[in-house]
Amino acid sequence: MIEAKNLTKVYGLRQDRALPLLRQAERQSAVRTAGGFLAVDQVSFSVSPGEIFVIMGLSGSGKSTVLRMLNRLVEPTEGSLRIDGADVSAMRQDELRPLRNRKINMVFQHFALLPHRSIRENAAYGLKIRQVPVRERLERADWALQRVGLEQWGDSYPHELSGGMKQRVGLARALATDAEILLMDEPFSALDPLIRRDMQELLLQLQAADQRTIVFVTHDLNEAMRIGDRIMVMRDGQVVQCATGTEIISEPADEYVSEFIADVDRSRVLTAASVLRAPLVTARWDESPGEVLQRLENVEMNGIFVLDETNRILGVATDEALARALREGETALDSCLAGDYHAVSPDLPIVEFCDLAGRHPVPVAVVDDDKRLLGVAPRAAILGALAAPKKVRHA
Repeated sequence: MIEAKNLTKVYGLRQDRALPLLRQAERQSAVRTAGGFLAVDQVSFSVSPGEIFVIMGLSGSGKSTVLRMLNRLVEPTEGSLRIDGADVSAMRQDELRPLRNRKINMVFQHFALLPHRSIRENAAYGLKIRQVPVRERLERADWALQRVGLEQWGDSYPHELSGGMKQRVGLARALATDAEILLMDEPFSALDPLIRRDMQELLLQLQAADQRTIVFVTHDLNEAMRIGDRIMVMRDGQVVQCATGTEIISEPADEYVSEFIADVDRSRVLTAASVLRAPLVTARWDESPGEVLQRLENVEMNGIFVLDETNRILGVATDEALARALREGETALDSCLAGDYHAVSPDLPIVEFCDLAGRHPVPVAVVDDDKRLLGVAPRAAILGALAAPKKVRHA
């Protein structure tokens, strides 16, 4: 949906003056000496349809400048930009207007509500700019307000709403236009922590239903980890790392990223998939208790998953149950099976199941939607992931 290549922005110099400086080996120094500021330096990335792509970094990292270049509120000094196949970097102003009105919408940090207009009128404002008929745009605004839980506040005015409610109006205004792409510039940073978390949850709920393409700027790593499908970390106008939250936690690109993630709650970011291991042994339903017990003895385990032909878990057979069946002359595993295990999905955060590790004779099972065994999450792997020292990925 979005493809940016070598986006660069120099402030304080005209393009014709800046471009030759960008060809020099010490481009940062050359631009600074000439009185300019290289805010964004050759940033490249792509965003897939329906993805929440997070751009994060500290103040001055260039993240908001990159966001504003996507709809050319900030003109790139250099680089190319394509949105849904269209060359946005080459568009004239009269071509940009339909793009901004219909394809892309923006949600700001400080709400940007019009104080003299009602909440319904604020939610409908993007459609007013499009010259949508009054009745249609107000109906659409009411629909959007209902989506964000403000259906009873349409006749109120911004000064009557709390900060969280105002941001919901900003989100409703974006939804009302039915834009395919939302650009969100630190939209929740001015909110109290509890309200901020509620807004993050609302955004995720709306995204699950609508699957819009979202580019979200934040300086809060925990927020980025919670909502982002992928995260692009920036420093001094450049991309330091672009990866999933799990990949950034597991393999930070450099010391800067390592320091950035030092205080992240790993248990809420890492998932069952990140500690997934192949089971040491499993058993098939048609094996004998004696065969399975011998296999357990070889790996010094006291429980084993019994699977059917499609790899679904039928149950767990413990060493005690297998030994009893052997003594009693049982030839089938049916009498040995018990439900003494816990199964989770690959995307479940570790915090949701780590307390269950070690409570059963087998590790926590990781299964797909059809309950087929994908692997196990051993207690040692969980503890290792949560206590892992910082690892810096070297090229």
